[in-house]
Amino acid sequence: MRETLPLLEQTDFPSINRGVLEILQVNLGYLCNLSCTHCHVNAGPKRTELMDKAMVDLVLDFVKRENIHTLDLTGGAPEMNPHFKYLVTGARAMDVTVIDRCNLVILEEPGYEEMAKFLAENKVAITASLPCYLEDNVDKQRGKGTFNASLSVLKKLNSLGYGQTDSELELNLVFNPQGINLPPEQKALEKTYKEYLHEHYGIVFNKLFALTNLPIQRFGNMLINKGLFNDYLQLLKDNYRQENLPGLMCRNTLSIDWQGFVYDCDFNQMLQLSVGANSTSKTHLRELVSASSLTGSTIAVGQHCYGCTAGQGSSCGGALA
Repeated sequence: MRETLPLLEQTDFPSINRGVLEILQVNLGYLCNLSCTHCHVNAGPKRTELMDKAMVDLVLDFVKRENIHTLDLTGGAPEMNPHFKYLVTGARAMDVTVIDRCNLVILEEPGYEEMAKFLAENKVAITASLPCYLEDNVDKQRGKGTFNASLSVLKKLNSLGYGQTDSELELNLVFNPQGINLPPEQKALEKTYKEYLHEHYGIVFNKLFALTNLPIQRFGNMLINKGLFNDYLQLLKDNYRQENLPGLMCRNTLSIDWQGFVYDCDFNQMLQLSVGANSTSKTHLRELVSASSLTGSTIAVGQHCYGCTAGQGSSCGGALA
Protein backbone atom coordinates (compact mmCIF):
# COMPACT_ATOMS: atom_id res chain seq x y z
CA MET A 1 0.00 0.00 0.00
CA ARG A 2 1.27 3.46 -0.87
CA GLU A 3 2.27 5.50 2.17
CA THR A 4 0.93 9.01 2.68
CA LEU A 5 2.85 12.12 3.61
CA PRO A 6 3.23 12.85 7.34
CA LEU A 7 1.32 15.72 8.89
CA LEU A 8 3.88 18.46 8.28
CA GLU A 9 1.83 21.07 10.17
CA GLN A 10 2.70 19.37 13.48
CA THR A 11 5.90 21.28 14.12
CA ASP A 12 8.44 22.81 16.47
CA PHE A 13 9.26 25.52 13.92
CA PRO A 14 9.45 28.97 15.58
CA SER A 15 6.56 31.42 15.39
CA ILE A 16 6.87 34.17 12.78
CA ASN A 17 4.73 37.17 11.87
CA ARG A 18 3.76 38.94 8.69
CA GLY A 19 5.19 42.26 7.57
CA VAL A 20 3.62 44.58 5.00
CA LEU A 21 2.13 42.82 1.96
CA GLU A 22 4.09 43.61 -1.20
CA ILE A 23 3.68 40.62 -3.52
CA LEU A 24 0.56 38.73 -4.54
CA GLN A 25 1.44 35.26 -5.80
CA VAL A 26 -1.42 33.72 -7.76
CA ASN A 27 -1.61 30.07 -8.75
CA LEU A 28 -3.64 30.04 -11.97
CA GLY A 29 -4.16 26.29 -11.88
CA TYR A 30 -2.42 22.94 -11.66
CA LEU A 31 -2.59 22.13 -15.38
CA CYS A 32 0.91 21.76 -16.86
CA ASN A 33 2.50 20.30 -19.97
CA LEU A 34 5.20 18.67 -17.79
CA SER A 35 5.27 16.36 -14.75
CA CYS A 36 8.58 17.23 -13.05
CA THR A 37 9.85 14.98 -10.26
CA HIS A 38 10.63 17.94 -7.99
CA CYS A 39 7.19 19.56 -8.42
CA HIS A 40 5.64 20.46 -5.06
CA VAL A 41 2.31 21.21 -6.79
CA ASN A 42 1.86 17.77 -8.36
CA ALA A 43 1.01 19.59 -11.59
CA GLY A 44 0.62 17.77 -14.88
CA PRO A 45 -1.24 17.39 -18.19
CA LYS A 46 -4.21 15.63 -16.57
CA ARG A 47 -4.95 18.26 -13.95
CA THR A 48 -8.15 20.22 -14.61
CA GLU A 49 -8.05 22.90 -11.90
CA LEU A 50 -7.95 26.37 -13.53
CA MET A 51 -8.85 29.83 -12.23
CA ASP A 52 -11.93 31.22 -13.99
CA LYS A 53 -12.41 34.76 -15.30
CA ALA A 54 -14.57 35.87 -12.37
CA MET A 55 -11.76 34.97 -10.00
CA VAL A 56 -9.20 36.68 -12.24
CA ASP A 57 -11.29 39.85 -12.07
CA LEU A 58 -11.36 39.57 -8.26
CA VAL A 59 -7.56 39.33 -8.26
CA LEU A 60 -7.27 42.44 -10.43
CA ASP A 61 -9.68 44.31 -8.16
CA PHE A 62 -7.62 43.35 -5.11
CA VAL A 63 -4.36 44.40 -6.79
CA LYS A 64 -5.84 47.80 -7.64
CA ARG A 65 -7.52 48.35 -4.27
CA GLU A 66 -4.47 47.37 -2.22
CA ASN A 67 -1.91 49.01 -4.50
CA ILE A 68 0.03 45.75 -4.89
CA HIS A 69 3.27 46.43 -6.77
CA THR A 70 4.12 42.86 -7.87
CA LEU A 71 1.91 40.10 -9.27
CA ASP A 72 3.68 36.73 -9.29
CA LEU A 73 1.95 34.20 -11.57
CA THR A 74 2.52 30.50 -11.09
CA GLY A 75 0.92 27.11 -11.68
CA GLY A 76 1.18 24.44 -13.19
CA ALA A 77 2.07 26.29 -16.30
CA PRO A 78 0.33 29.65 -15.73
CA GLU A 79 0.31 30.34 -19.48
CA MET A 80 -2.11 27.42 -19.96
CA ASN A 81 -4.86 29.28 -18.13
CA PRO A 82 -7.17 30.71 -20.85
CA HIS A 83 -7.33 34.04 -18.98
CA PHE A 84 -3.56 34.42 -18.58
CA LYS A 85 -3.20 37.21 -21.18
CA TYR A 86 -6.26 39.02 -19.81
CA LEU A 87 -4.75 39.03 -16.31
CA VAL A 88 -1.32 40.13 -17.51
CA THR A 89 -2.61 43.03 -19.62
CA GLY A 90 -4.94 44.12 -16.81
CA ALA A 91 -2.10 44.21 -14.29
CA ARG A 92 0.35 45.90 -16.65
CA ALA A 93 -2.25 48.59 -17.39
CA MET A 94 -1.95 49.46 -13.67
CA ASP A 95 1.86 49.54 -13.99
CA VAL A 96 2.14 46.46 -11.79
CA THR A 97 5.28 44.35 -12.14
CA VAL A 98 4.26 40.91 -13.44
CA ILE A 99 6.38 37.79 -12.98
CA ASP A 100 5.69 34.70 -15.07
CA ARG A 101 7.02 31.49 -13.48
CA CYS A 102 7.60 29.66 -16.74
CA ASN A 103 8.79 26.11 -17.40
CA LEU A 104 10.17 27.32 -20.78
CA VAL A 105 8.98 24.24 -22.70
CA ILE A 106 5.41 25.55 -22.77
CA LEU A 107 6.54 28.40 -25.05
CA GLU A 108 7.16 25.88 -27.85
CA GLU A 109 3.95 23.90 -27.44
CA PRO A 110 1.30 24.14 -30.20
CA GLY A 111 -0.89 27.16 -29.58
CA TYR A 112 1.70 28.96 -27.44
CA GLU A 113 4.25 29.86 -30.10
CA GLU A 114 3.45 33.59 -29.85
CA MET A 115 3.42 33.68 -26.04
CA ALA A 116 7.08 34.71 -25.76
CA LYS A 117 6.42 37.74 -27.95
CA PHE A 118 3.37 38.62 -25.84
CA LEU A 119 5.46 38.44 -22.66
CA ALA A 120 8.12 40.69 -24.17
CA GLU A 121 5.60 43.23 -25.47
CA ASN A 122 4.09 43.50 -21.98
CA LYS A 123 7.49 43.64 -20.26
CA VAL A 124 6.71 40.60 -18.13
CA ALA A 125 9.63 39.39 -16.01
CA ILE A 126 10.29 35.69 -16.62
CA THR A 127 11.47 33.36 -13.88
CA ALA A 128 12.20 30.15 -15.73
CA SER A 129 12.84 26.68 -14.39
CA LEU A 130 16.09 25.14 -15.59
CA PRO A 131 17.01 22.75 -12.75
CA CYS A 132 20.51 22.16 -14.13
CA TYR A 133 22.76 23.29 -17.00
CA LEU A 134 23.46 19.69 -18.03
CA GLU A 135 21.13 17.79 -20.38
CA ASP A 136 21.01 14.45 -18.55
CA ASN A 137 20.12 16.02 -15.20
CA VAL A 138 17.35 18.18 -16.64
CA ASP A 139 15.80 15.33 -18.63
CA LYS A 140 15.82 13.10 -15.53
CA GLN A 141 13.88 15.68 -13.55
CA ARG A 142 11.55 16.99 -16.26
CA GLY A 143 11.31 14.39 -19.03
CA LYS A 144 13.30 13.41 -22.10
CA GLY A 145 13.89 16.24 -24.55
CA THR A 146 13.01 19.05 -22.15
CA PHE A 147 16.60 20.32 -21.95
CA ASN A 148 16.93 20.92 -25.68
CA ALA A 149 13.44 22.40 -25.83
CA SER A 150 14.38 24.74 -22.96
CA LEU A 151 17.54 25.84 -24.78
CA SER A 152 15.53 26.62 -27.90
CA VAL A 153 13.15 28.80 -25.89
CA LEU A 154 15.98 30.56 -24.04
CA LYS A 155 17.57 31.48 -27.37
CA LYS A 156 14.21 32.81 -28.54
CA LEU A 157 13.83 34.87 -25.37
CA ASN A 158 17.36 36.24 -25.78
CA SER A 159 16.51 37.28 -29.36
CA LEU A 160 13.53 39.23 -27.98
CA GLY A 161 15.82 41.05 -25.56
CA TYR A 162 15.38 38.95 -22.44
CA GLY A 163 18.50 38.66 -20.29
CA GLN A 164 20.49 41.15 -22.35
CA THR A 165 22.56 43.72 -20.45
CA ASP A 166 21.04 46.65 -22.33
CA SER A 167 17.44 45.45 -21.97
CA GLU A 168 14.75 45.95 -19.33
CA LEU A 169 13.37 42.47 -20.06
CA GLU A 170 14.33 40.34 -17.06
CA LEU A 171 15.11 36.64 -17.39
CA ASN A 172 15.99 34.67 -14.26
CA LEU A 173 16.62 30.93 -14.05
CA VAL A 174 15.71 28.54 -11.24
CA PHE A 175 17.89 25.67 -10.01
CA ASN A 176 16.50 22.70 -8.07
CA PRO A 177 18.72 19.97 -6.61
CA GLN A 178 18.34 16.30 -7.37
CA GLY A 179 17.84 13.84 -4.54
CA ILE A 180 18.11 14.78 -0.88
CA ASN A 181 20.57 17.63 -1.20
CA LEU A 182 20.52 21.30 -0.35
CA PRO A 183 21.37 23.71 -3.20
CA PRO A 184 25.03 24.74 -3.50
CA GLU A 185 26.04 28.35 -2.85
CA GLN A 186 23.94 30.49 -5.20
CA LYS A 187 26.53 33.03 -6.40
CA ALA A 188 29.07 30.38 -7.33
CA LEU A 189 26.43 28.28 -9.07
CA GLU A 190 25.15 31.32 -10.98
CA LYS A 191 28.67 31.94 -12.26
CA THR A 192 28.93 28.33 -13.43
CA TYR A 193 25.51 28.48 -15.12
CA LYS A 194 26.34 31.72 -16.93
CA GLU A 195 29.73 30.55 -18.13
CA TYR A 196 28.50 27.15 -19.30
CA LEU A 197 25.32 28.32 -21.03
CA HIS A 198 27.09 31.20 -22.77
CA GLU A 199 30.13 29.18 -23.84
CA HIS A 200 28.20 26.18 -25.14
CA TYR A 201 24.94 27.74 -26.38
CA GLY A 202 25.37 31.53 -26.47
CA ILE A 203 22.61 31.95 -23.87
CA VAL A 204 22.51 34.84 -21.37
CA PHE A 205 20.28 35.55 -18.38
CA ASN A 206 20.12 37.94 -15.41
CA LYS A 207 20.11 35.95 -12.16
CA LEU A 208 20.01 32.38 -10.91
CA PHE A 209 17.67 31.45 -8.06
CA ALA A 210 18.76 28.34 -6.12
CA LEU A 211 15.68 26.78 -4.51
CA THR A 212 15.46 24.02 -1.94
CA ASN A 213 13.02 21.22 -2.76
CA LEU A 214 10.31 20.96 -0.13
CA PRO A 215 8.91 17.57 0.97
CA ILE A 216 5.43 18.21 -0.42
CA GLN A 217 3.23 16.54 -3.06
CA ARG A 218 5.19 14.76 -5.84
CA PHE A 219 8.65 15.31 -4.36
CA GLY A 220 7.42 14.39 -0.90
CA ASN A 221 5.80 11.21 -2.18
CA MET A 222 9.00 10.28 -3.98
CA LEU A 223 10.87 10.61 -0.70
CA ILE A 224 8.28 8.45 1.06
CA ASN A 225 8.43 5.74 -1.60
CA LYS A 226 12.24 5.62 -1.38
CA GLY A 227 12.24 5.63 2.41
CA LEU A 228 14.06 8.98 2.48
CA PHE A 229 11.42 11.32 3.88
CA ASN A 230 12.65 11.40 7.49
CA ASP A 231 16.29 11.63 6.39
CA TYR A 232 15.50 14.63 4.21
CA LEU A 233 13.47 16.37 6.89
CA GLN A 234 16.32 15.81 9.34
CA LEU A 235 18.74 17.33 6.82
CA LEU A 236 16.57 20.44 6.64
CA LYS A 237 16.34 20.71 10.43
CA ASP A 238 20.06 20.10 10.95
CA ASN A 239 20.82 23.02 8.61
CA TYR A 240 18.28 25.44 10.13
CA ARG A 241 19.59 29.02 10.38
CA GLN A 242 17.69 31.48 12.54
CA GLU A 243 19.16 34.44 10.63
CA ASN A 244 17.08 33.40 7.59
CA LEU A 245 13.78 34.07 9.39
CA PRO A 246 13.49 37.83 8.61
CA GLY A 247 13.84 37.22 4.86
CA LEU A 248 11.20 34.50 4.48
CA MET A 249 8.89 35.17 1.53
CA CYS A 250 5.77 34.50 3.61
CA ARG A 251 6.44 37.75 5.48
CA ASN A 252 5.67 39.98 2.47
CA THR A 253 3.89 37.64 0.03
CA LEU A 254 0.35 36.28 -0.06
CA SER A 255 -0.54 33.14 -2.00
CA ILE A 256 -3.87 32.73 -3.79
CA ASP A 257 -5.03 29.37 -5.17
CA TRP A 258 -7.03 28.81 -8.36
CA GLN A 259 -10.31 29.07 -6.42
CA GLY A 260 -9.35 32.29 -4.64
CA PHE A 261 -8.49 30.91 -1.21
CA VAL A 262 -5.68 32.65 0.65
CA TYR A 263 -2.50 31.15 2.12
CA ASP A 264 0.70 32.43 3.68
CA CYS A 265 2.78 30.82 0.92
CA ASP A 266 2.52 28.51 -2.08
CA PHE A 267 3.76 25.57 -0.01
CA ASN A 268 1.05 26.09 2.61
CA GLN A 269 -1.42 26.17 -0.26
CA MET A 270 -0.41 22.65 -1.24
CA LEU A 271 -0.87 21.53 2.38
CA GLN A 272 -4.22 23.35 2.66
CA LEU A 273 -2.94 25.44 5.60
CA SER A 274 -5.11 28.54 5.39
CA VAL A 275 -3.64 31.98 6.05
CA GLY A 276 -2.86 32.63 9.71
CA ALA A 277 -1.62 30.30 12.43
CA ASN A 278 -4.93 30.34 14.30
CA SER A 279 -7.23 29.86 11.33
CA THR A 280 -9.80 27.08 11.66
CA SER A 281 -11.33 27.50 8.22
CA LYS A 282 -10.31 28.65 4.75
CA THR A 283 -10.21 32.37 3.99
CA HIS A 284 -11.24 33.59 0.54
CA LEU A 285 -9.78 36.65 -1.17
CA ARG A 286 -13.18 38.33 -1.25
CA GLU A 287 -13.29 38.07 2.57
CA LEU A 288 -10.12 40.08 3.11
CA VAL A 289 -11.11 43.52 4.31
CA SER A 290 -7.67 44.88 3.48
CA ALA A 291 -4.10 43.76 3.05
CA SER A 292 -3.14 45.80 6.11
CA SER A 293 -5.39 43.60 8.25
CA LEU A 294 -2.79 40.84 7.83
CA THR A 295 0.18 42.95 8.98
CA GLY A 296 1.60 41.53 12.20
CA SER A 297 -0.52 38.38 12.09
CA THR A 298 1.04 35.03 12.94
CA ILE A 299 1.96 32.86 9.95
CA ALA A 300 0.86 29.23 9.68
CA VAL A 301 4.03 27.13 9.88
CA GLY A 302 4.96 23.45 9.65
CA GLN A 303 7.92 21.12 9.39
CA HIS A 304 8.29 22.01 5.71
CA CYS A 305 9.28 25.55 6.74
CA TYR A 306 12.70 24.19 7.65
CA GLY A 307 13.27 23.94 3.90
CA CYS A 308 13.09 27.72 3.54
CA THR A 309 15.48 28.33 6.46
CA ALA A 310 18.04 25.58 5.81
CA GLY A 311 21.57 26.55 4.75
CA GLN A 312 21.59 29.70 2.62
CA GLY A 313 17.79 29.84 2.84
CA SER A 314 15.27 29.55 0.02
CA SER A 315 12.50 31.72 -1.36
CA CYS A 316 10.80 32.40 -4.68
CA GLY A 317 13.58 34.95 -5.19
CA GLY A 318 16.34 32.45 -4.48
CA ALA A 319 18.77 32.23 -1.56
CA LEU A 320 18.26 34.42 1.51
CA ALA A 321 21.85 34.50 2.77
